[in-house]
Amino acid sequence: MNRYESAKAIYAAFGVDTDAAIAKLKTLPLSVHCWQGDDVTGFDHDGPLTGGIQTTGNYPGKARTPEQLMADFDKAMSLCPGKKKLNLHACYAIFEPGEYVDRDKLEPKHFKKWVEFAKERGMGIDFNPTFFSHPNTKDGLTLSSPDEDVRKFWVEHGKACIRISQYMAEETGYPCVMNIWIGDGFKDIPADRMGPRMRYKQSVEEILSEPFDKNLVKPCVESKVFGIGVEAYTSGSAEFSLTFAATHEGCLPLMDNGHYHPTEVVSDKIPALLCFFPEIALHITRPIRWDSDHVVLFDDETKEMAKEIVRCDATDRVYMALDFFDASINRVSAWTVGVRSWQKAMLSALCMPHAELKKLQDEGNFTKLMVMQEEVKTLPFGDIWQKYCEECGVIADEKWFDEIVKYEEEVLSKRA
Repeated sequence: MNRYESAKAIYAAFGVDTDAAIAKLKTLPLSVHCWQGDDVTGFDHDGPLTGGIQTTGNYPGKARTPEQLMADFDKAMSLCPGKKKLNLHACYAIFEPGEYVDRDKLEPKHFKKWVEFAKERGMGIDFNPTFFSHPNTKDGLTLSSPDEDVRKFWVEHGKACIRISQYMAEETGYPCVMNIWIGDGFKDIPADRMGPRMRYKQSVEEILSEPFDKNLVKPCVESKVFGIGVEAYTSGSAEFSLTFAATHEGCLPLMDNGHYHPTEVVSDKIPALLCFFPEIALHITRPIRWDSDHVVLFDDETKEMAKEIVRCDATDRVYMALDFFDASINRVSAWTVGVRSWQKAMLSALCMPHAELKKLQDEGNFTKLMVMQEEVKTLPFGDIWQKYCEECGVIADEKWFDEIVKYEEEVLSKRA
């Protein structure tokens, strides 16, 4: 008996069908963010990065052109199992020479090359308006600005992104999750907390007034607790964003697990929101003390988030996307570790005896529940992961890193 067959039998004794878990995971798309490859720079500006975001490090080999970014994305995805989507920000528009337009005038044609890229790989695309790193940000504010010209510029940008999202969905055949996030806020204690939020509310309502097919475009609002330079207040707080989504039909809440206070965990919020929302969206990251967007690892909270999605039978109700950026290490390796870590978390969750554990809880048998929860932690999950990777045609063990080393030597190290 080989290792997988042995592990399969052990899991079967706990009531888990590992073949079914592997088959299920193959169908679940993970949206992978393009911005890990170039430190959230994009192609419509030269910097700096603003909006409460900071990418630290200066590892050589950063992608500086669309072709380089696509090549790096391809390399990372070739080392990752599972079904993927491409997640883009509006600042990654690709212009022909002499064709530049500002963000309020963006059109689907400026993302045609990305659509072709995704279609060739059988991927859908998710999209994000870029409300940061732009000179038309006044006193750190965009959609919540008291300057009506500034606010209107960003509303028009959001409407343009609705049209682009519709185009992406129609072309790829997959729904496009369009996420609205702003870094608007104040460094120190504000005199008016409600005013910016009322303007933000009006702005998002104006954006969503742009016609779109609700089966194809999935607008979201993403909250933020604080950021660099906006430590005291953010317009798009958790309470604001969640209430907006709850009171506006067709708008989803998006939770980024780095956008809450350090003692809050999104794993507990997932089942709470699923009680009320038909669909929700996630940006999966790894905060260390704050929204630091470290590379996702196979750690406790990552595993708990995946478990809640599975045990709530919500794999078809939760749009899963990654969101991290690290410029201190090889960027392609960072992508690969993050994707593989979430895939591990989801496979591990699919291999849990959730029905039996729920039964013990409902019966009040908390003694046995504790015992069983501890026992499953040492089941031979590595052998199930090995089988999943083999079936997906990717390297299962740490030897995938040899490909990264080779790619750095042959490609990344030669970039200026």
